[in-house]
Amino acid sequence: MAISGEERRELILKAVRETGGTVRLADLARRLGIPTVTVRRDVAALAEAGRVGRSHGFVSYRRSPEESAGESAQPRVVGLLVPSAGSYFDAVIEGARSAADARGVRLVLGIAPYQARDDRAQAERLLESGADGLLLTPNLLPGRPAEEHAWLDSLPVPAVLVERGAPEDGSPGSGLDTVNSDHRHGVFLALRHLAALGHRKVLLAARDDSWTAREVRAGYERAARLLGLEVLPVLDTLDATGRPADPEPLAGRIAEAAADGVRAVLVHNDQDAIQLPPLLRSHGLTVPEGLALIAYDDVFSALADPPLTAVAPPTRAVGETAVDLLLRRLSAGHHLPTHRITLLPSLCVRTSCGG
Repeated sequence: MAISGEERRELILKAVRETGGTVRLADLARRLGIPTVTVRRDVAALAEAGRVGRSHGFVSYRRSPEESAGESAQPRVVGLLVPSAGSYFDAVIEGARSAADARGVRLVLGIAPYQARDDRAQAERLLESGADGLLLTPNLLPGRPAEEHAWLDSLPVPAVLVERGAPEDGSPGSGLDTVNSDHRHGVFLALRHLAALGHRKVLLAARDDSWTAREVRAGYERAARLLGLEVLPVLDTLDATGRPADPEPLAGRIAEAAADGVRAVLVHNDQDAIQLPPLLRSHGLTVPEGLALIAYDDVFSALADPPLTAVAPPTRAVGETAVDLLLRRLSAGHHLPTHRITLLPSLCVRTSCGG
């Protein structure tokens, strides 16, 4: 016997709620045995009535105030998408996990490596896990086609960009909340320390494959000019394939710069920096006697020989703050203004600069 449109939409609401709150439209149609075109039409009607959210083939359930008041509190689910689960982002993950645990929230982790360019696919998997909100670290690099990130503007749940500055006005994701480190300030701290030690030339060796790397590069030129230092060409630490280059040639290029009077280097990141002191010794340079060396990231810098002075972004605090902001957004909805939260790095002074 045929069912009415109202009965069909109630079935859809029940099915979406039972899946954990978010489901693919095609899977929903298959589960209910209803033609996809019919489900799509009913979902559109439900979305217009404010009962569900929809985006890129996903349907998410929205509880009415009466339902929320009458139901026992269910743990929220927060999805966290990062480009890796090692080194730099370990502290971000740990901070987010600590904040989630303290608030009775379940954290679900997704990984989308920069090279894979599958941010959207991994975000969809987090939605399938029932995420009520998302913490996202997409690879937002200048020059990439805007359509690659258009999905950021039609997410069915609230989202916060983590360790990403606010995208330019009008570009994908520009309306989202952000929590990030001020890497330009971090570079300024490093160069100011070296300038105070008497260095007038500071070389930057850096990557160019992430938002953080671009901010470090931009911060170098800005800080050098503010401090009256000579702006030198940046040494790339990635090879032609976009992978970390052999550190031996990098050490040779630093030695060439030292022959021209450069006696201070800032290296992004500390995985690259920690390999340099023994290689530089083969070129007749010792750290810190012949060359002052500062690393950027401070994940492993204290374990180097000698221990490296390093810029330490507040990665754990970024994770904690992002969870707090997302939970506020989930509670307040559109009544909460868009937030741009920037946390300042610190400089951990050790022995690699002398002085």
